[in-house]
Amino acid sequence: MTASTRTRQETSSWVVCRKCRELVYGPRFLRELSVCPECGWHGPLGAVERTEQLLDEGSWKTLACADVEIDPLEFVDSKPYPHRLAQARERTGLDEAVLCAVGTVEGHTVVTAVMDFRFMGGSLGAGVGEAITAAAETALAQQAPLLIVSASGGARMQEGAIALMQMAKTCDALTSLDEAGVLTVSLVTDPTYGGVAASYATACDVVLAEPGARMGFAGPRVIEQTIRQELPEGFQVAESLSANGLVDGIVPRSLLRPTLARLLSMRSASPAVLPQAADPLVRDPRLLPERDPWSAVLGARELERPTTLDYISVAVDGFVELHGDRTAADCSAIVGGVGRLGGLPVMVIGTEKGHTPRELGDRNFAMATPPGYRKAVRLMRLAGKLDLPVVTLIDTPGAYPGVEAEEQGQALRIAESLSEMARLPVPTVAVVTGEGGSGGALALGLADRVILSENGTYSVISPEGCAAILWNDRSAASQAAERLGLEARELLRLGVVDAVLPEPRGGAHQDRLGAGAGLRDALVCTLRDLLAQGPDERRSQRRTRFRRFGAIEPTAREEAAR
Repeated sequence: MTASTRTRQETSSWVVCRKCRELVYGPRFLRELSVCPECGWHGPLGAVERTEQLLDEGSWKTLACADVEIDPLEFVDSKPYPHRLAQARERTGLDEAVLCAVGTVEGHTVVTAVMDFRFMGGSLGAGVGEAITAAAETALAQQAPLLIVSASGGARMQEGAIALMQMAKTCDALTSLDEAGVLTVSLVTDPTYGGVAASYATACDVVLAEPGARMGFAGPRVIEQTIRQELPEGFQVAESLSANGLVDGIVPRSLLRPTLARLLSMRSASPAVLPQAADPLVRDPRLLPERDPWSAVLGARELERPTTLDYISVAVDGFVELHGDRTAADCSAIVGGVGRLGGLPVMVIGTEKGHTPRELGDRNFAMATPPGYRKAVRLMRLAGKLDLPVVTLIDTPGAYPGVEAEEQGQALRIAESLSEMARLPVPTVAVVTGEGGSGGALALGLADRVILSENGTYSVISPEGCAAILWNDRSAASQAAERLGLEARELLRLGVVDAVLPEPRGGAHQDRLGAGAGLRDALVCTLRDLLAQGPDERRSQRRTRFRRFGAIEPTAREEAAR
């Protein structure tokens, strides 16, 4: 990735970093994509330079845009608005504060709309709104993903309410892409404020940010001068936005092209791309050995068992993790993102424990909070839009039972996840890889096919919890485990799981690579069968699968009545 169009800052022999104040040799700064090699500060880029950095060399062509009324209010401050426009055009060489183009990223076609802060602060006026909307219409016509790179101080005041209406106009255009199943990606750069932040910069499927990029509806100066509120350190910076669940990821400029290429490649593909694989699954409970239930519980809790991220690293290629619930937080107990399973684009969502004491604490022992389930639902909906099969990997003692989780509606979020999985039009496969605890596990388990790892368990409650309630003695946990029917053979007999995935000798933790390869083969075979069905057929069978649990067959019901 090269930058051939230099800003004024980069034409000098030396550049002063605006963050660490170190001197950087100009040509080196240019080679580093205008990123300070000392502190990582990402310098501003013009629209042309940014487009050249992101798109394959020689692949892109500028999109023409219709003329708009440039001065609807005949606005004058210290100078007439047309004069300001003329000066901005002369300074930047652009017609407006955005440059739209069609090109490729590592061979993947994309429509781009790249803003330029040098043009009147990247403000959103009728010209910008028309260009963004036209780019969205081009993406719709070509069924190509849309990438928007934002850099703006907000709506253009000189155009009054006409500028305000561009927020609605552009969001409506993105809604058309939603309805058509076309991927939209936003890259937030520094700064992105006001009407741009409150419209197309955050209305996309995936929202990425450069390190240190600031984004918000009201800027710090506005907040401080209007409500006199003291702002915390790091306020509205990408890193705090990520912690608050507002962006999917922070991507350094050097990694933008490969990250975007992976995302742009996630388009529905034919099952023909799946490789041939021997089906490793066991579907007959008689083929499984009888096992002591308490030993199964202890085996499922083995801390060295592969986690969701371990399985992804082996079974899924080109994985891009997507973060945040877009509301309040990024629950680390649930991870999810897109990747390729044997060449087939998929959405993978799972609980994540980690292995070390620190990882277990950071991941909350895989006990998800409401933001975690909101994140899962968001990713499920994205998978439905993009026609991507959904794979869930489950290993959790249950949902987090804390006060804050209850105040945030833990039960509601689990119910929402169940409802979303029930209505998904795409194939869904759930795999209980370790401990499947209660409703916190089931929230990711309402799938077309449910698979249990050989040494996994699945239960309405933990044996300790059951013993405490029914025996009034937690030490009776092993006795409770015998009664709960939570190990593989019994669960397969009951039809709670459709199949059992054998593990390497000694358990999955003894051979993570082998366990991951077995999971990949099981998913390939299962998805191949599901992809042969239509959405209505899958949903009907999914409903029938869960409808039968606890129901007496008609002949048995009649006999019972007699």
